[in-house]
Amino acid sequence: MAGGDSDLDSLDVFSDFSDSDSDYEITMKATKRKKQALPKPLPPKRSRRKTALRVTSNPSSSPIPTHPDPSLQTQQHSRGTSRRPSPRSVTTANEANQGISAEDIYVAVCSGKSAMVVSKPSNAEHGRKGECSSLIGCYVPVTLKTVVDEWLDIYKRNHEEGLLVLINFIVQSCGCKGVVSREMLDSMQNAEIISTLTKEFNEDSVNYPLCSPGPQLKRFKAGLCEFARDLVRSCRNSLIYDEYLFPSLLALLTGLSDSQVRAFRHTSTLLAMKLMTGLVEVAVIVSVQLQTTRRQHDIENSKREHDRTSERLEKLQTTISELQENRAELASMMNATFRGVFVHRYRDQLPEIRAACIEEMGLWLKTDPEDFLNDGCLKYLGWTLHDKHSPVRLQCVRALQGLFQEKEFIGRLELFTSRFKRMLSMVLDKDPDVAVEVVNLLLLIQQLKTMIASDNQENDKSDNNAAFFQILISFYTQSEFHEHGAYLVDSLWGVAGLELRDWGTMTAFLLQETDLMYEEEGALIELMMCAIRQAAQGTPPAGRTRGKKMLSMKDKKTQEQDRRRITTHFIPLLPQLLAKYSADAGQVTLLLKAPLYFDLEMYNSTQRLEKHLGLLLSQICGIVGKHTEAPVLEACTHLANTLCSDRYTFSSRAHLTFSQLLDSLTECFNTHLSDLLQGTADDDDTYSAATALKRIAALSSAKDPTGWRLLDSCLKLLKSRMESRDLDKELMVSALKCAAFHLMWAKVNVVNATPTEAEVKRLKKEVRSFCSICQTCLSLNQTEIRDQAFELLCDLMLLYSVSSVRSEPALQTLVHLPSDSLRSELAAFILDYVFTDAEYFELTDKDEEEMKITLLQRKRNHLAGYCKLVIYGVLDLTAATDVFKHYSKYFKDFGDIIKETISKSKLINPVQSAKTVCLSLQQLFSEMLTEDLSKQDIGEIRDLAKRHAMSFGVDLHRIRKPLVALHTDGIRFAFRDPQEGQEQHPNVAFLEILSEFTFKLLQQDRTQL
Repeated sequence: MAGGDSDLDSLDVFSDFSDSDSDYEITMKATKRKKQALPKPLPPKRSRRKTALRVTSNPSSSPIPTHPDPSLQTQQHSRGTSRRPSPRSVTTANEANQGISAEDIYVAVCSGKSAMVVSKPSNAEHGRKGECSSLIGCYVPVTLKTVVDEWLDIYKRNHEEGLLVLINFIVQSCGCKGVVSREMLDSMQNAEIISTLTKEFNEDSVNYPLCSPGPQLKRFKAGLCEFARDLVRSCRNSLIYDEYLFPSLLALLTGLSDSQVRAFRHTSTLLAMKLMTGLVEVAVIVSVQLQTTRRQHDIENSKREHDRTSERLEKLQTTISELQENRAELASMMNATFRGVFVHRYRDQLPEIRAACIEEMGLWLKTDPEDFLNDGCLKYLGWTLHDKHSPVRLQCVRALQGLFQEKEFIGRLELFTSRFKRMLSMVLDKDPDVAVEVVNLLLLIQQLKTMIASDNQENDKSDNNAAFFQILISFYTQSEFHEHGAYLVDSLWGVAGLELRDWGTMTAFLLQETDLMYEEEGALIELMMCAIRQAAQGTPPAGRTRGKKMLSMKDKKTQEQDRRRITTHFIPLLPQLLAKYSADAGQVTLLLKAPLYFDLEMYNSTQRLEKHLGLLLSQICGIVGKHTEAPVLEACTHLANTLCSDRYTFSSRAHLTFSQLLDSLTECFNTHLSDLLQGTADDDDTYSAATALKRIAALSSAKDPTGWRLLDSCLKLLKSRMESRDLDKELMVSALKCAAFHLMWAKVNVVNATPTEAEVKRLKKEVRSFCSICQTCLSLNQTEIRDQAFELLCDLMLLYSVSSVRSEPALQTLVHLPSDSLRSELAAFILDYVFTDAEYFELTDKDEEEMKITLLQRKRNHLAGYCKLVIYGVLDLTAATDVFKHYSKYFKDFGDIIKETISKSKLINPVQSAKTVCLSLQQLFSEMLTEDLSKQDIGEIRDLAKRHAMSFGVDLHRIRKPLVALHTDGIRFAFRDPQEGQEQHPNVAFLEILSEFTFKLLQQDRTQL
């Protein structure tokens, strides 16, 4: 598309575009050339009379070059736009019915690419009575290519009849019930035909095939596009140049695309754009053939005179003339469609039409860059980047992606890239799909520039990657759509994996003096850690894939190489990074995760790397001494546990380092212990002791603390504080944790060794004493102390339960069973602090969402701990009634936990589980009676019963005994003797609730009950 649109003088101003509202007249170049022989003579030419839309083709403003040739200029003359009639007699109705109809084509297109059409008898079958009669009139599967071929047979027999079928198919595809007759086709202009159809169209209806909901739209659109492609491909060698079919068809579509009726406009624009795409493909093929033939002609002409063949030269020259004529006619049709349809409809009020235009424009630019990839066409993509509808912007960005994938296009796109900087701001587009595609587009541009720079050896790779990381950090910090770095890294891994593996550039940003702000440094550290995890493990974040992906041998090898590169690069640099960011809790927490992805055996590969192990251990100890935040201490503990693993030869060195750290922390705590017990410690002493205990408790989850004998001190401290009611939250929680970890490690030690009877008795006494303290804490007003005591009680009772020592007869005396009072307090805790909404109302709007999530997670932990006590036999199954009766009300928050508990209880004792379900319903019914019997309350209990009934499954024989037991208990409850002062059978309404289970009873059991 050349000429006046070759520069971007008006790229930024929509109003400067002068072709927006003009009328145009389609002009085609008339040519005289040999035609392929047809079964009947072609109709003579006459001026085209259809003027629904006139498009004037101006060489100075035409987007498609016409490739003028001096030898053809004498043959050119202008033509109109009306169809020419055939001199042949009109085909009889009987003959016409033997071919495919507009209805058949429409049905085939609606069926998608695998079409269904009505079977009709062929000419040969008319003389065979009774043969194939069972198939006539039935829908048979065919391809759309077959449908096009059948239509072409009609068109070759009679051009007007064939065109009439195609026109009526288009009208039906628009959802219009009108029909174009042969008389209308011969006597009316396109504008008159469209006006007549518009009057018959139901303008009140907004439904038409291209806007049908569900999969029907997808099938119809795919079928319509496939039909247009097959039509052009089937006609590309002959009928496309017959100067009748495609000019007439495109003239009608141009007129329809200018209609006020949305269905006409949408359908005709889509068809015109698809036909245009097919014409562009044919034009490219013709151009290649023309170049090849010219080259052959030049080679033949360059031969010496006695070697030259005049007949071959003449034949080649004739072929060149025909190809030039074909190329010029294609250019004329493309230009008419471009200026008659695209120029008007790319800014149509309907976003679907605009998106279709831009989608096809992207194909034209990529398929035929010689004619389309210029500033005159690229400006439409630039303007559409500002479209207010996201689907249009999305198609525009995808069209640009297709262009920037081709290295040879970079020169033609340079001016576009420099003028339309809108692409940079679109990374923050309000539609996340558009934002993601824009990021991919910018990455393609970056990779293209990097590739060119590498070829020309002009730019340094690290500079390019530095620019990439600056863009990535800016996007991550400013965008509202990526709150988690792991998902961003996973999205970019396929297109920017090499850049994200550039550990040198990332660490240089962090260790050297750069212009990065504090927030940007944090973003880079998070993205770096996500990239390290992705490279070392190759596992996408949660929710990105379904199922477990098996890695190939090549992937495993690449992963191992990445792991070694990460280890080699970060072993010397990680201590420096930890030292720089040691004061920042968030950033140091992330950095402490890096060694978990190392090949840690490399620390012993050379003495130089072993030196860095000492630096790493020193930094970990320093970080533990600086911080008391739980995430930092957990990260240090996790790393300490990994480094102390016996599978590494340096584990003894790590053990020694962390033992020395525990020595110093224990000494700090013991220094203030006597003052704490006597009540003479000031705030500073209390704080120092509490922080020391908190660090010891954190490390105790990874390292055995029993050697430091802190249990007695912690128990004395807890008892002292409980008696004095001086409940320092940090101190009490840390003391509880330290004591609990001591008892847990003590149990591990007695299992792995052979303890004396005195040691077992002492340990049992310590467990009883600790559980007594925790039970007392359950009634405290301090939320943190109370919650911690409940969690530790659940863990300790599970660890010292009957099932835990079943395989160790010598340790039977260690079993600690909860007392009746403790059972009651545990159940009361669940009812008061788990199945309640009171705490939600205390939250303010500012911290509401985050605090609700934290509170819900804490409640789920408490409920899970209590349910494990029931499942493992520490508590009786009847203790689960307090859980089961809240199954329906709190299903959203705890449904998965309660459902799993019910399922496990059925495996332990099906009959007792069913009785527990019945008991929970009885308790709810009794509570309802004490208040007031209401239909709403009993309806809620019935809903709960219905949910419990569904959990029994469908195998009625397997659940027979549990259901009989449930009904027996329920009936007894319903007809229980009334207490003094009560009316006769107050519980009889419970039978309504029990009826929810009755449908699962066998017939004989119903009779017996």
